[in-house]
Amino acid sequence: MADLGKPGDPQNAEEPAERHYSEAAIVFLRFKDVFGDPNARRNRARKRPRDERGSSVPFGVGRDPRGIGDTINSLTRQLGWNSPLAQSELLASWTELAGAETANHSTPAGIDDGVLTVHCESTAWATQLRLMRNDIMNHIANRYPDAGIQSIRFQGPNAPSWKKGPRSIPGRGPRDTYG
Repeated sequence: MADLGKPGDPQNAEEPAERHYSEAAIVFLRFKDVFGDPNARRNRARKRPRDERGSSVPFGVGRDPRGIGDTINSLTRQLGWNSPLAQSELLASWTELAGAETANHSTPAGIDDGVLTVHCESTAWATQLRLMRNDIMNHIANRYPDAGIQSIRFQGPNAPSWKKGPRSIPGRGPRDTYG
């Protein structure tokens, strides 16, 4: 088999390179010069440097697993849910906050504009809790600072209504019928 040699070899310097190659080989070499070696391109694609910019990179910075509690806490902080969550937690833990005996005779009703409303079963319990207001406020401020409680309102039972029945008449009604 004859040695075809490559174009530009010193052996074949006096002859033009096109004489030794077929037309298909010449076209291939021309395309190779213009477009580059296809095998070299595949190798370059494999050796392309990876983008190390951030979270899209596996095992990159900040990709370590975190606990579900940390994730939920950061989410609630970002969305501004700390105050409503702290308020609902305060209402749910009233027994721990006020004590078992006090919680048996009082129930937190809700929080409106920083005012915690507590319903008591009697006026005596409402008065007793009013005397304990500072202690309860200190406990709330220490345990639930995000709740935003500024004051507590203790309500006793409502006064009885003498207007009963479907035919009661609003207003004073008749006072003197003996004219």
